[in-house]
Amino acid sequence: MKLTTEASRQPSDDQRFHLLVDAVTDYAISMLDPAGTVTSWNSGAQRIEGFSPAEAIGEPLARFFTAEDQAAGVPQRLMDEASRDGRAAREGWRLRKDGSRFWSFTVLRPIEEAPGRRIGFALVTRDLSERRAAEEALQASERNFRLVVDSLTDHAIYMLDPSGNITHWNTGAERMKGFSSDEIVGQHFSRFYTREDRLAGLPVRVLDTAIREGRYEAEGWRVRKDGTRFWASVVVEPIRVDGSLVGFAKITRDATERRAAQEALRESERQFRLLVKGVTDYALYMLDPNGNITNWNAGAEAIKGYTADEIVGQHFSRFYTDHERAAGFPARALQRAAEEGRYEAEGWRMRRDGQLFWAHVVIDPIRDETGTLIGFAKITRDITERREAQKALQKAEAQRARAQKMEALGQLTGGVAHDFNNLLMIIGGHLATMRTLAGNDPKGLRAVEAIGIATKRGEALTRQLLTFSRRQTLNPVVIAVDDHLDGFRAMIESSIGNAATLAIDVRRSVWPVKVDVSEFELALLNLVVNARDAMPNDGMITIVCENVVLAAADTPDAVSGDFVALSVADTGTGIAPDILPRVFDPFFTTKQAQQGTGLGLSQVHGFAHQSGGTVTVESRLGAGTTVTIYLPRSHARPKFGEATTMPVGQDGAALLVEDNPDVAEISAAMLVELGYRVERAADAASALAAVAERDFALVVSDVVMAGDMDGFALARTLRRQHPDLPIVLVTGYSEAAARADSEFTVVRKPFQLADIGRAAAKAIADTRATPSNLVQLSEARRRTRDDDPA
Repeated sequence: MKLTTEASRQPSDDQRFHLLVDAVTDYAISMLDPAGTVTSWNSGAQRIEGFSPAEAIGEPLARFFTAEDQAAGVPQRLMDEASRDGRAAREGWRLRKDGSRFWSFTVLRPIEEAPGRRIGFALVTRDLSERRAAEEALQASERNFRLVVDSLTDHAIYMLDPSGNITHWNTGAERMKGFSSDEIVGQHFSRFYTREDRLAGLPVRVLDTAIREGRYEAEGWRVRKDGTRFWASVVVEPIRVDGSLVGFAKITRDATERRAAQEALRESERQFRLLVKGVTDYALYMLDPNGNITNWNAGAEAIKGYTADEIVGQHFSRFYTDHERAAGFPARALQRAAEEGRYEAEGWRMRRDGQLFWAHVVIDPIRDETGTLIGFAKITRDITERREAQKALQKAEAQRARAQKMEALGQLTGGVAHDFNNLLMIIGGHLATMRTLAGNDPKGLRAVEAIGIATKRGEALTRQLLTFSRRQTLNPVVIAVDDHLDGFRAMIESSIGNAATLAIDVRRSVWPVKVDVSEFELALLNLVVNARDAMPNDGMITIVCENVVLAAADTPDAVSGDFVALSVADTGTGIAPDILPRVFDPFFTTKQAQQGTGLGLSQVHGFAHQSGGTVTVESRLGAGTTVTIYLPRSHARPKFGEATTMPVGQDGAALLVEDNPDVAEISAAMLVELGYRVERAADAASALAAVAERDFALVVSDVVMAGDMDGFALARTLRRQHPDLPIVLVTGYSEAAARADSEFTVVRKPFQLADIGRAAAKAIADTRATPSNLVQLSEARRRTRDDDPA
């Protein structure tokens, strides 16, 4: 039996060495025989290259090199170099078992058992992939940095040594300062400073400040190669390595344009301040975030009356009315401006003397570069005059629209009334015949009476329509209103009855007016009846007549001058504001059915305007209504009517000119009853032919007729040819009738026998009283007036 001793259990020196080599894992250590075949392989080689000892031992050295190195004979050259020089070292790509590459540092040394007796090679390989990647990254970073620095043409970036000599120069420095790198590297950086700055020692202070404070930054004039100056923004920072100063990094930027822009901005701001101070049509001033005034221009002083010393520091709410301050308007204005970016409004503002003006206000928030609110800009403009002008324009447009509406309605109603008058003429003209035919039959007589009443109502309606449309033929005379109201009072009181109390206030000094008496009485009666109907529970109706002098702004129709104002006021229910603009429209009424036609106020409106005046209405719900007719003052003396008797037993021939056969039949019958022999003509041409052939004692002609010549033109023609021929014009309406009334006797349709009789008597009397030469002179003056282009 073999005994094991303590000594036999200890490893030999060779074993210890092999254990040591195998424990090294950061290095691949292997042995090669003289031919380059692997004979040993440690754990580090297995970790780095991936081959186990069994896989690696017996493989040639070339097995672990790339195909390119193998083709280039790199493994053999390494062994030859190691054999020749005793050592061979190389960095390059090596292959792992999985085919991947790693960057290695390889050392190959020959192993000799005895001098001159080589037994192989020792191969040590280290994986330097991470170090190489880091070096490549650093190189790439440095290369990119150099590219970036050189590509910055807007900044001069260069390096200085500790003494201030230039050691590096980028493209931006060359472009900005004009020196190439070859020209400037090695020169002192002070050459870029102006002579004044060099004499003052500024370059030395720049480096001292950078060393002492770790940074120097300033702006100032610098000099280019060609001697021109530019305004530079300069930063200098010291460069230290392990605490030791090795130089300076210097960055220069050309700020000439920025400085010029800043100076231009300062100049613009100065001019703007002068401009703001010089503006007098606008109040321009600033507020702090709380609304206190911080500045004040001349316009603000002119508009609001405060000097800058009086108002700066005060809160802007003092310009608001007491009501708006109490309601929080000023605070809401600033809140909206801050939240919405702008506040704009119009309203009343107060001057220093307490006077109010209508202002257009704009408030804009002012914020700094961080968006923080630092105040408000406020612009106020006095637009009182513009507001009044706008209101006047709106009022004029409303008046024009109303006038156009009333004109259109007038044309419509006037046309209807004309045709209706012809119908009433026919109906009324046959009443006498129907009464004769009815005899003593009560039923027949009641029917005739009902037709007569209906005819009179129709006449009243058409009369009101014509008055509204201003196509009613008027017979104006100058009257004393006070005397006329005294005589008309009984009629007014009977219309009111016991429904209301009547009070009349007419002074004896009231001016005369020229009106159609019957239309005047009808208008007054319409107003009184309306006032009565507006007071279902009793009340008071007050009629006031007084002299007034109107300015254009006093009434919607802008009439001016001396007027007699006739007002009818009640204490009734009043008229709603939305209804008030329509009260003069024909057929518009707020009364119950069968209680009104809607033509009463229309007749008042037409009468007032056709008489040269106007009418206004004022009303408030629950407080009653006042309607006022304004009639122009007449400077003539009042005329009291003279009784006109109907002539009886006239004889001679009368020419009747009428294009409506039914109306002509009725009219002819009336003229026959007056004692005339009647000849009829259907148009003006036939009438002229008849007068040329025969003598007539009277001509009665309708105004509106078909053909080239109407009744008015016919009458004038006959007046020129036969000055002594009495002429009566008949019309339902005609705009020319108002002029005709001053030249001829006019009778309105529908007329009765007495009406046509009085008209004939007046025409005959006027003809006998006017010498023919005066008639001709009057006609000549009329033609001259008609031919005047003005």
